[in-house]
Amino acid sequence: MKILFYGDSITDANRNREGDFRQPNYGFGYVRSIAGALLSEDPLKYEIYNRGISGNRVVDLYARIKADCWNVEPDVLSILIGVNDVWHELYGKNGVEIARFEKIYRLLLEDTKATLPNVKIVLMEPFVLEGSATRERYEDFLAVKDYAQVVKRLADEYNAVFIPLQKALDEAARKYGAEAYLADGVHPGVAGSQLIADEWLKNFHREIQK
Repeated sequence: MKILFYGDSITDANRNREGDFRQPNYGFGYVRSIAGALLSEDPLKYEIYNRGISGNRVVDLYARIKADCWNVEPDVLSILIGVNDVWHELYGKNGVEIARFEKIYRLLLEDTKATLPNVKIVLMEPFVLEGSATRERYEDFLAVKDYAQVVKRLADEYNAVFIPLQKALDEAARKYGAEAYLADGVHPGVAGSQLIADEWLKNFHREIQK
């Protein structure tokens, strides 16, 4: 089973692009945690690809979908995108407004289903907490939750598996503090990456690997 993870820096997580066997191409984030769990179950059953690129917005994912996704022909495509579509607008006026976000995300899904009719799609909920990168304009960053509603609606519309993440992160942050999970309010540390991986795996085993 080929599983491809697609997204921004949260997925990228400083992944190695040189193929060094000492640092497989999973990065140091949630993809690595998921890879460890699945490959420990059966190291021959899964091929896992990390195709996250730091700074990406939904328009960037659509621009590179053929080279980085379709050509791999994954059985499962997992997408996490949304925070940069807000962040880049707040600090650079180069974000993706919510109507265009939905339009491009829908186009990405439609074209992927047309190209890979048997692919199973997983849509991960974009998230945000208050932290060093978000605190100054946190009320504006909360727009990420509106983008998350778009992702949930698209998951329902395209019969994709939706991975909720904001509630789990909110609950963890109330207990231990936001920075214990998202170091700057956006990027997960070890605990945050594991929380995301756990939520993904729970839904994967229930919805995909029946």
